[in-house]
Amino acid sequence: MAQPTEAGTGFNIVVVGQGGRLQYEALIFAASLRAMSPGFTGRLLVAEPQPGALWRNDPRIAGEETHARLAELDAEIVPFASHHFGQPYPYGNKIEALLALPEGEPFVFFDTDTLVTGELTDVPFDFDRPSASLRRSGTWPEPDLYGPGYTAIWKSLYDKFGLDFEGSLDLSQPDEYWKRYLYFNAGFFFYRCPRVFGERFLEYALAIRDDPPPELVCQSLDPWLDQVALPLVIHALGGGRDTLPVGLLDGAVTCHYRTLPLLYARESDRVIAVLEEVTSPNKIKKVLKEYDAIKRMIYQGRGQKVRALFDQDNLPRREQAIRNAIKRNGFWMR
Repeated sequence: MAQPTEAGTGFNIVVVGQGGRLQYEALIFAASLRAMSPGFTGRLLVAEPQPGALWRNDPRIAGEETHARLAELDAEIVPFASHHFGQPYPYGNKIEALLALPEGEPFVFFDTDTLVTGELTDVPFDFDRPSASLRRSGTWPEPDLYGPGYTAIWKSLYDKFGLDFEGSLDLSQPDEYWKRYLYFNAGFFFYRCPRVFGERFLEYALAIRDDPPPELVCQSLDPWLDQVALPLVIHALGGGRDTLPVGLLDGAVTCHYRTLPLLYARESDRVIAVLEEVTSPNKIKKVLKEYDAIKRMIYQGRGQKVRALFDQDNLPRREQAIRNAIKRNGFWMR
């Protein structure tokens, strides 16, 4: 049974941890949180999917050492069942995990491939006005040349759920330009209650997956389903794109690096210094070296070789160009 958040701590932090890469990323996240945000005295919850019909293999965190290191960092494992997504759509973990979290307690969700680089308690979260990461590109939708366009696609979703489409628009952006429409990366999001957020998130995601509007007929929902539903949830709960000051999350306080090669290629010297500092203790290093990409990138110097390929003050504008350069040199790992 989950215990209430201590008075004065303000909020919980949650990541999803499961066997494989995510359990090691969760350990790095926890180490960075404890090192860089000593003011955070809330609970760090690692939501763990449990075996079931929707998983081919056991998705739980493997290995006593990983569990021991997480426990030493005061991370609490919170099991949850996969009723709707599981192996066919693992991004749905972040939706179903919310339903197992302490009801009525404010939360901030982070993807595990996030590094804490500053004091999280300095971020002025307004938990009554949810938001999510704006470090994104126009990945969805991909309108067909002959239509429907951005407006028709997004409006069909707002209409499906009885939401105010016009109120979601950024009118400073041109019509039919992707930034005009509410769109987030799901790398972080927050709200005053995980159950309320999770129930709405699940409702919208399942309705979009199982009964999409006709305007979505040519649009892929894998892997984008969570990012399609997320802005609708945030808008429905009274949030938006402007409820956090710019430059803190995905800036001075956190870094959503996504993969270690991309981190070394394009992030700041400070981010790399934090990564290498928090992964240096021997007990943590022993566990992290079990994962080949982490061992090679951090401990065997491949990350620094990736960094040497690029001028960090003059990076290619498109992420794909960065990925291609890393791959051409034989350094790509995931």
